[in-house]
Amino acid sequence: MAGVNKVILVGNLGADPEIKYLDSGVAVANFRIATTENYKNKQGEKVSQTEWHNIVLWRGLAEVAEKWLKKGSSVYIEGKIRTRKWEDKEGNTRYNTEILADNMTMLGGRKDYSPDQQLEQDIPKNNSSVDSNKINIKSSSNEIDDDLPF
Repeated sequence: MAGVNKVILVGNLGADPEIKYLDSGVAVANFRIATTENYKNKQGEKVSQTEWHNIVLWRGLAEVAEKWLKKGSSVYIEGKIRTRKWEDKEGNTRYNTEILADNMTMLGGRKDYSPDQQLEQDIPKNNSSVDSNKINIKSSSNEIDDDLPF
C-alpha cells in the first residue's frame, strides 16, 4: 500500500524569502513560516506554542515568492515533508526537515502585496489564479519531483 505525505500549513513568514537561481536558470526560494497553536493547559492557563517550518519553493512558485512575499506575509502552504541528510565539515551527520511546497495561497488582500502593481500581469498564467482576497499559486507536480520512488 502506498503511503501519504501531505502537509497543510497556514502561517506567517519570519523573514523575507531567500531566492537562488541554479545554473540552469531555475529559481529556488527558501523561507520559514511560524504556525501558532493556542490552548489551555491542565491548570487552565492559556498556552501559546509556535512551531517554525522550513519551506522550499521551486520554479514559478519561487519567482512569485520573490516578487510578492515579505517578512510577516500570511500564507497557506500545501506540500510534502522532505528530510535531507548531509555531513558537516567535522564529519557529523546532519539532518534538515523541510516542506517542499506544491501549492501556495497568499492570504490577505491585494493591499498586502504591492497595491501599485497589477497582479494579473505579474503572476505566471500557466499555474495560477487570482482572487481579490487571496492569491493562489499551484505548481505542477511533475515540475517539482523528478525522482519518485516508484
